[in-house]
Order: sequence, then structure tokens, then C-alpha cells
Amino acid sequence: MEKKRKGNFSPMEYQEGMEQVSSDILGKVMAARGSYQPEGYTGQEVERALQAQNRTQEDFAALLSPAAEPFLEEMAKAAWAETKKHFGNSVYLFTPIYISNYCGNHCVYCGFNCQNRIHRMKLQYGEIEKEMAAIAASGLEEILILTGESRTQSDVAYIGEACKAARKFFKMVGLEVYPMNTADYRYLRECGADYVTVFQETYDPGRYGELHLAGAKRVFPYRFHAQERALLGGMRGVAFGALLGLSDFRRDAFATGMHAYYIQRKYPYAEISFSCPRLRPVTAASAEDGNEDGSAAAKWEGEHEVTERQLLQVMCAYRLFMPYAGMTISTRERAQFRDHVVGMAATKISAGVSTGIGTHSEEIEGQGDSQFEIEDSRGVQEVAAAIRAQGLQPVMNDYVYV
Repeated sequence: MEKKRKGNFSPMEYQEGMEQVSSDILGKVMAARGSYQPEGYTGQEVERALQAQNRTQEDFAALLSPAAEPFLEEMAKAAWAETKKHFGNSVYLFTPIYISNYCGNHCVYCGFNCQNRIHRMKLQYGEIEKEMAAIAASGLEEILILTGESRTQSDVAYIGEACKAARKFFKMVGLEVYPMNTADYRYLRECGADYVTVFQETYDPGRYGELHLAGAKRVFPYRFHAQERALLGGMRGVAFGALLGLSDFRRDAFATGMHAYYIQRKYPYAEISFSCPRLRPVTAASAEDGNEDGSAAAKWEGEHEVTERQLLQVMCAYRLFMPYAGMTISTRERAQFRDHVVGMAATKISAGVSTGIGTHSEEIEGQGDSQFEIEDSRGVQEVAAAIRAQGLQPVMNDYVYV
């Protein structure tokens, strides 16, 4: 197990080796979040936002407010129209592949938390190919590579080799790994990666420090600027997300939207997308096996519950504010809810999902513990059939390299 950096430094303090980019976006987003008062909006302002042709920051703020809850049906209809206009009937399918669950961070809500005494596992190169071959046999052409956030166990070279392996089987390769410097992203782009997803988790700096007790992830601004460094490193696309339920979900969703908005304005060529995860319980193994020091580890539960209707409100607000952005709905949600939002707001859906290590191929001995519990365990063909049943078209890939 790698050495963990203790949380005896400010979450706003860069650590050795962390690249700092010259950017004013963090200041703009923090100012916008700080001034946002969700309770201050009225139904008239929501109606005006719904009728607007090009929605402003104030319209987005109104659509996320409590005053917008009675207008959810109207928001859903407007979001459906925008999704249809920009994406037609297409819904894109992909699956994540977890290749390592080693992690150097102490994040109190995560099953991979370095203090949790779970079964750690890292796939070797041949095992990665076996997992990818099994996934590709399902018909999928896009994959998202994930690791725990450990530079020791999953260094950039290791992730690069996984990207090279993915290129043998898939036409689109995404990454959801620890934040890196620009040069690292450039190398992974050369290895075959197309886009990078980074969840800020919460945009509340005070809450962020309370939840991330140790490790590189404790550094709030380094994580915040990851998408910008990825684009500077040549990545085609970047995805944004807050883990709804860690803090005030309206303010976090507002900050997420503004983060994506400012990045899009600065890098107009970038392919922008949102992920919309709600907080989920960690796996039973993570909770029951206890901490590394032998103490008990109870399942961590958030203090800010987010209902399905509130999640739908967030997704519709994202769609109406940035109608051309992609949007992913996770297997954290029920199958019925996922089927409801595809085509309306979400444009991408995962299928055949496992958050464990080595779980796709029957040829791999042993399995690493999962990160969190999922709600929708349907396979690729089941999800594709559900999409077709709504008159939509499941799409495996929309990008061709020449």
C-alpha cells in the first residue's frame, strides 16, 4: 500500500509536482456559486426562463431553484425538444471497466477509501485485454477506463497501456482516473484516449475539505482545473459532474453548469458533457470488512438527500442551459428512471456495468471489491431493447478515425 499524504494542509494548497495553469475560471465559478441564492427565485422567473430562446446564467439559476419544482413537467417537455433538436433519436451506449481499486485518498464516502480494508486488485496487461475482449463481445464500441486514485499502483504508463489495449477493441476510449498534469494527458491522448471525466464531487470548498481527509484528492483547485489541463493536453472532450448529495445539490449543480459553461467559452472546440451521479452507499464489503487500522467502518450516508424528481430537475436544467452538451445517466439509478430520462435529457447510458475489478471475463482468477452499489444491472441487449421500445435508436459509436 502506498504512503498516504495526511490532510494537515489546506484543501486550497497545491502539493509538490502539481501543475498550476493560468486560468480565471475557478474564481468565476466560485463567485457564481457564492452569490447563488436558490430560494430567491419566483415562479415568474422560472416561466421566463422556460420561454427564453437562449438561456442565460440567471435562467439556469431559476431552473435549478425550488420555485421550478412545480414546473417540472414543462421543463421535461422543453428538455425533450432541445435533446431532439441537437441529438435526434440517438442514445449512446458504453460501459466502464475498472482496472484497479488501489487508492491513496481518504474520501469518507467512497468504497475505495484507502482506509477501508477491502480486497484490492490490479489487473495485469493480459487481464485487461481479456476483460476488454469480453466487453467488446457484447457489441459495445465505447469504453470508460477507471482506476482508484493511486499514482503508485496505477501510474501514467500503466493507464497508457490500458488505452493502447482499448484501441484494439473499441472506437471510443474515455478515462476516469486521478487528475494529471498537461503532459500526462498529452501522453494518454497519444495512447488512444479521447476524453476525460473528472467529478469535482462538491464545489463547496469547506465541505470538500471535510470529506477528503488525506491524499492528492484533498487539493481542491488541482482537481478543479483537471478538465482544462486535459484540453491543453489535446483531449477531444471533457465531462463534468458533482456527486449530488455531498452538499447542497442546487448550488453544486449550479457550479457544475457554470464550470462547463466557462470551459466551453474558453475552448469552443471542446466536446462538453455532464455526468449526473447521486450519492450511493459503498459496497457491503467496503463497510463490513472495516478500516485498515482494524476499526469499524460503517456505511457513510450523506446529509443532503436528493430525490429522483430533484435529479430530473437538475438534468433538465443542464439540458436547457447547454442544449448541445452530452449527458450521461449512471447505473446508480433505477432502470425505470434511466429509461425515463434517456431521450428527454440524457444522451448516453451505461450498460453491462460492474464497479468491481476483473468481473467481465471468466478467465480471471479472483475479483477486486466494488466501489459502490449499482441499481441497474441490465446487460447491453436489455438496455438497447428498452431504448428501442421508446422509439429511440441505440448507438454504439458516432466517431470515425480516418
